Amino acid sequence: MNIDIGDIKSFVTVAELKSISAAASKLNYLQSNMTAKIKKIENHYKRPLFIRKPKGVELTEAGLHLYEQYKKLIFTWEETENKIHQQQQYLRFGTNTSLGGMRFYPSLKKLYEAYPDLSITLKTGTTVSIEDELLQGHIDLAYILGRVKNKKLHYQLLANDELILIGKDVINHQKFEDCLRGQNIIVASDQCCYWTTLNQMYSDFHIQKAETIMIHDLEALINFTQIGMGISMIAKSIAEQYQIEYFREIPAQYKEIGLYLVTRNDHAFSPLENQFIGLNDALN
Repeated sequence: MNIDIGDIKSFVTVAELKSISAAASKLNYLQSNMTAKIKKIENHYKRPLFIRKPKGVELTEAGLHLYEQYKKLIFTWEETENKIHQQQQYLRFGTNTSLGGMRFYPSLKKLYEAYPDLSITLKTGTTVSIEDELLQGHIDLAYILGRVKNKKLHYQLLANDELILIGKDVINHQKFEDCLRGQNIIVASDQCCYWTTLNQMYSDFHIQKAETIMIHDLEALINFTQIGMGISMIAKSIAEQYQIEYFREIPAQYKEIGLYLVTRNDHAFSPLENQFIGLNDALN
């Protein structure tokens, strides 16, 4: 049996999501069909490519080598589709200020190497402002940290994350609510999901808010909380990236948050956008 591009994309998706069922859902296949595709590839190479576990799968050493080759094949496939169909070489996307544009540097570098005349539009801002940019047609896709809200947009969950409270003084209290009292609140915007969650906590705990300070630079915001200027909220993945020292877990009902790929409901991805998304989905 011949392996086609659909089989290759299925293999890569299973590898990146570490789940046959999740990959089937993402690509709109039945789980049995996805399982058959993986078995087809394993039979072709006459070796196991995944280790089956109770909660998902992991690549074997041979599977990892194949994954790396298949990623190159998919990139070349999408590049060929784009060039043969002579589609306009532009990419318009947005992201949260807290995620930062540098997160996408490796992917954009790869695209510029393939398309020297590539035109990029990059918008950064709050979740709400990025959603507005999508709805107004100024951008075509976005990566945002937040919660699903707008019914006019399509949200694809890429990863689960958690919110944490950051600030030099937050580790000095036994009761969580005492971390909030008398503290300046440092946020990038009063429209961001961090502010929304903090505001809800102050309301639920019946605590009067102190001064709110708007800092639009993420690194400065983090540093100001760490010297004791106030508190803020941030995704745990970003906290790990910046090696934040002073932080605290928050109550379970507030902590869940997701990383989403967001588009308009009627948007169809171009080959170039598929390349960009595939590069961002790559295993670390």
